[in-house]
Amino acid sequence: MINILKSENLKYRRTFMRKLIMFAPLFFVLYALPQKIFMPANYLMPWQLLIDLVYNWWPVIFIPIGLALYASLVALHEKKSGGYRSIKSRNVPIHKIWIGKILIMAFYTFLSTLVLIIAIIITGTITAGGNIPWSKIIAGGFFTWVTSLALIPLELWLATMKGTFYSIALGFVGLIIGVIGASKSYWIYIPWSWPIRLMCPIIGVHPNGTLLQINDSLRDPSVIPIGVIVSVLAFLIFSILTMIWFQRRDLN
Repeated sequence: MINILKSENLKYRRTFMRKLIMFAPLFFVLYALPQKIFMPANYLMPWQLLIDLVYNWWPVIFIPIGLALYASLVALHEKKSGGYRSIKSRNVPIHKIWIGKILIMAFYTFLSTLVLIIAIIITGTITAGGNIPWSKIIAGGFFTWVTSLALIPLELWLATMKGTFYSIALGFVGLIIGVIGASKSYWIYIPWSWPIRLMCPIIGVHPNGTLLQINDSLRDPSVIPIGVIVSVLAFLIFSILTMIWFQRRDLN
């Protein structure tokens, strides 16, 4: 399995998809620089405002659309390189290839999260004043990553089965239903709502981008362990189900 992971990682070196997933978080640094130039010299954005902005946009827009695009590029790259015919000739278990792709995608999204955290700190250093709220920044990044893992096998499955259009379309649908469902009681049934919902108690921001009142029910921290457990279980289940589909597809 280690060799498969190394092989999958090697495939995506110096590719656009690797650059996309690694440099997308730097958008927030680019956002901060012109603000610093055009704002008054003594203006400082509060850290809370910066964190609200980042951890509202990231799970709402970057996660559903970014993962859909990432999965599409992975599937397209595999198709252009000859699909999985060459793998059969090497007598490699096909199910391990699928799991390897999912794990490598999860790894790169984790690296992207680390870049996001660094980008927030750099942006805040440029535009914000006061002490760095380390716990909020790290918790926001980590829990967004964990609760978005289940989307990886889903998007990769659809991109492999139907192609880029359907994967991107699912990303846009997920964006809409994720925002709508995140503040509702049925949020737990919508994978795209999980990272958005967990930002409510962690960051204190509503899915629509507004600040939550201290006594707002959306600030209830009990949803954090629930969201994490459900997300990890869903990631495992979706990975296994799509792996079974991939094996049957290969046999057919």
